[in-house]
Amino acid sequence: MAAFANAQALVQSVAMPSPPTLPVRAVPGTVSPWTFARSRPWPRAYAGRLRAIVRSLRPAPDRRELKPVTPRPRWSVYFLWAPDGQLTPAHRFTLARLRERDAGLLVVVAAPTLSLVPEAMHDMVDALWWKALPGYDFSGYAIGLHAIAQASPGADVFVMNDSVMGPFGDFEPLLAEAPWNLSGFTAASLFENHIQSYAFQLRAVTPAMMRSLGTIFPLRWRLDRFQDVVFGQETRFARVASRSMTVGAWWWYDTGYGLDLVLKEPFALIEAGYPFVKRSFFGKYSGVQDAEQIHATLAALGHPPVE
Repeated sequence: MAAFANAQALVQSVAMPSPPTLPVRAVPGTVSPWTFARSRPWPRAYAGRLRAIVRSLRPAPDRRELKPVTPRPRWSVYFLWAPDGQLTPAHRFTLARLRERDAGLLVVVAAPTLSLVPEAMHDMVDALWWKALPGYDFSGYAIGLHAIAQASPGADVFVMNDSVMGPFGDFEPLLAEAPWNLSGFTAASLFENHIQSYAFQLRAVTPAMMRSLGTIFPLRWRLDRFQDVVFGQETRFARVASRSMTVGAWWWYDTGYGLDLVLKEPFALIEAGYPFVKRSFFGKYSGVQDAEQIHATLAALGHPPVE
C-alpha cells in the first residue's frame, strides 16, 4: 500500500506541474494574463465605425523609404510623431532603449515634409521611413509592418508609438514569454474587448498575415480623425486578428465608461512590471494623477525630465 501511495503521488506530481512563473504581477481589478475573448460591440461602436467611413476615409498618406529593411529574426517598429522635425528627450530615450534590443530598429517618422526628418535618425536606426502627418499611428504601423513582411518575412515584431514613454526595466520577458501570436500589454472593454495599440508584439510577420490584417493596417487608405482610428482600427484589431491567430494581453481591465487602466493605475502597473508611462499625463490627462509622483516615478526609472 505504501508503494502504491508513493507511486500515485509521483504520477500526480508529473500530471499536475506547478503553474509557470509569469514575468508580470497582477494589478487589483484586472485579469492577468488575459486571452482575448470576443464581446458584443456596443451600439455606439457600430455607429462610430460607420461615421468613420463616411467622414474620414481618405487615400493613404505620402510615404518614402529612406533606409531599407534587411532580413533579421526580430524587429522593433517605432512610430515617431515629429510635426516640427525635432526629436524630444523622450524620443531619444525610447530610441536608445530600443537600440539595446537584439533586434533591428525601424522608425517611421511622421513629419509635414520629407526634409523635416531629423538628419540624426539615419545613423540611429536600421531602417527608416518618412510619412506625411495624416493617418495617425496606424498608418505608420502599416508602413513598418508591411515593409518587414516583404523584406524580412517570419520576423517577430515589437511595435510601439510615442504616446508612451519607455520601455522601462527588463521588458524582454514580456515579449519572449507571451503565449500569443498577437500580444498586447493592456486590454480594455470600452466599445468591445480589445488590446490597446500603443505597444504590441506580432510573431512571425508575413505577407499572408498582413493580408489577414488588411482592414487594420491598410497601405491604400487612412482614417483622418483620432476617434475614427479608435473605432475603425484600434478597437477592431484584436477581433480581426483572432480569426487567424491567438491574441491576448498581460492585463485586461473592465473599463466601462471610466479611465483606461494605464491612466487609472500607473504606479500599480509599474510595480507589477509594466514598462511604460503615458505621455498624456503631461497633456490631456495632466490632472488625473499627482504630477510630482509622475515626475518622481520617471526620474526613478532613469527617464529625462518632461516639460
